[in-house]
Amino acid sequence: MRRVRTLALAGASAVLLMSQAISALACEEHETAALTAPARSATAKFHSLSIAKKAGYSILADSAGTTCIAEPQMGAMGVHYVKGDLVKDPAIDATHPEALVYAPDPNGGLHLAALEYVVIKSDWDANHPGPPSLGVGVGTPPAPPWLFGHEFNFTDAPNRYGLPPLYSLHAWIWKDNPMGTFEMWNPSVTCNG
Repeated sequence: MRRVRTLALAGASAVLLMSQAISALACEEHETAALTAPARSATAKFHSLSIAKKAGYSILADSAGTTCIAEPQMGAMGVHYVKGDLVKDPAIDATHPEALVYAPDPNGGLHLAALEYVVIKSDWDANHPGPPSLGVGVGTPPAPPWLFGHEFNFTDAPNRYGLPPLYSLHAWIWKDNPMGTFEMWNPSVTCNG
């Protein structure tokens, strides 16, 4: 009888923990949706690639001429359309992403999947000096940019695009990413189509 009670208690505890985890995940998804709502609203029109092109976004190829970016063990990003004027501007605006990321489908079509925010590190640093140092010497380096509650990733030079060191953040707000909304690579995107 004692064993049955112990098993019942353990089962009830497991159900409680599982429901708390599901609740926390639902809360996190709701919070992410609320944070990204202005970006979704502002970029919905870019589901049409022709509208994106008219708005000044153009396809980006890496230094090898590759336009669909993949990392075999991680998944892919897809095809980037970039607006150069926004990359040159060190401001970060959730409603004006520097890049639109399109996932290819098996029929050769492209579908808006993610937004990418990009800022050149030297431009960011020049416009966001770090706090003064408490000791002798120069101030503390600036912190990387943040958006949607997430710190940008750092990409050093040399890199596949021939760009200077930069910060970037992907936001997979148009296609689910099983690795997370703000992860760089998406295992559900492929360039093999």
